[in-house]
Amino acid sequence: MTKLTRIKLRWAHWVVALAALAAPAWALTPADILASYAQAAGQAPQAPRGQQFFDATHGKEWRCSTCHTKQPTAEGTHASTRKAITPLAPSANPKRFTDSAKTEKWFRRNCNDVLGRECTAAEKADVLAWLIGLKP
Repeated sequence: MTKLTRIKLRWAHWVVALAALAAPAWALTPADILASYAQAAGQAPQAPRGQQFFDATHGKEWRCSTCHTKQPTAEGTHASTRKAITPLAPSANPKRFTDSAKTEKWFRRNCNDVLGRECTAAEKADVLAWLIGLKP
């Protein structure tokens, strides 16, 4: 990871954190969080690229769909703990992507499991754009 990429990631985290502080938690929507990631990425999110990212392997054993299923409007199951996971798509689970701190926490954990690193702001924006577009 280049120094410039690390700086951009730090800025992206600060943008999301500041957005959470600037607005009450109840006011955040998945679209608000998506806008923060898109701004941090400096490019428009692309839902098709998000779906491709979600379904692909990235050098590690798991992919996003390993736990969240190929249809994230359905309940998933954690690959190693077998714990139930509520639907990832906001249309099927209105609580998803409404808290920036939780969103960052889970992106950090899951991206590490899938990629072996944190996701970029562009990767998060693409995946979130795709998830927002899914219907139950």
